[in-house]
This record gives sequence, C-alpha cells and structure tokens, in this order.
Amino acid sequence: MTKLKSVNIQGKEYVEVSERLKHFRSNYIGYSLISEVVDINDTSITIKAIIYDDKQNPIASGIAQEVKGSSFINRTSYVENCETSAWGRALANFGIGIDAAVASYNEVANAITQQKQQKKEEVEQLMTPLTKTKMTKANYAVMKKSAENHRKEGKEWEEILVIMSEKVILDTKLVQNMKKEMYGK
Repeated sequence: MTKLKSVNIQGKEYVEVSERLKHFRSNYIGYSLISEVVDINDTSITIKAIIYDDKQNPIASGIAQEVKGSSFINRTSYVENCETSAWGRALANFGIGIDAAVASYNEVANAITQQKQQKKEEVEQLMTPLTKTKMTKANYAVMKKSAENHRKEGKEWEEILVIMSEKVILDTKLVQNMKKEMYGK
C-alpha cells in the first residue's frame, strides 16, 4: 500500500482525511463515496459515509457525530466537520491511511481540544464555592420572580428547576407550591 503523508500528534502519526480522499479518488476510479444524514437536531448531527465499488456494491462505511458548538470549528461548521469525519472513517475502514490509526488528524485534534476543555471545566467547578443558599419562605418571592423570568424566556419547568438547583438548596414543598402558583398544576 502507498504510504500517505501524515502528521504527528503527541507522538502518533495520523493521515488527514484530505490525503485519504486524494488517494481514493486517484486510485479507485469508478468507485464512489456517498454521505447520508442519519440524524440531525438542534444540537448535533450524525452522518454515515458509504464507499461503493464500480458495480455500486457497498464495501465500506464510516459514521460520525458532531455536537454543535463543541469545538472552535463546530461553532460554525459542525455539519461539514461531521461529513469529513465520516468520510475519514469510511476510507479508513476501506484500508486507506490506517498505517498507524483509524482516527483522522481532525478527529484526534478535536478530541485533544475537548479533553483540555473538560479538564478546564472540572478545575473551574472545583474552585466554585460549595455553599448554596437554602430556599425558604423569606426568599420565596425573589425565587419565584426569577423562575417567572425564566419561563418568559421560554424555559420549561424542568429547566427552571435545574437552573435554580445550581445555586439554591430547594425545598420540596415550596417548589411544589411555586409550580402550582405558576402553572396552576
């Protein structure tokens, strides 16, 4: 097999999807690489890429999922990034560019970035004070006003509870009373 150009990430060699794709297009005339959206919603997309031989038989596939906003590139191009990752996995499963690893350069770089972000968030969480205000009859009116503002913003009751519970130790009876007053339930 032809040795493809690779890049080194933390001591391991990875072949970029563009290199895999160039090799595929120049060496497998008549073959095709087709993408299909498996799932898309407000926060993520899943794409499957399938390689077909010159007789239109499926011979390899790859699937990828990207979360909107989960990385710098995914803030604006999560759909394109997902398709590229699916192509890379399909081409790797076909045997192109897997001398060292199936993952593409882009996938590995993205994973490293996400790990660094996760560690940063964990440190920030550890540095957050552990004390919370307790929900009482005395602060009930202020909390209810805050909950009503969240409701006006379009948040559902469960979302409002999560937001409140981040800063306040909730009182079950007072929460039930608040819900009844706000929703009539």
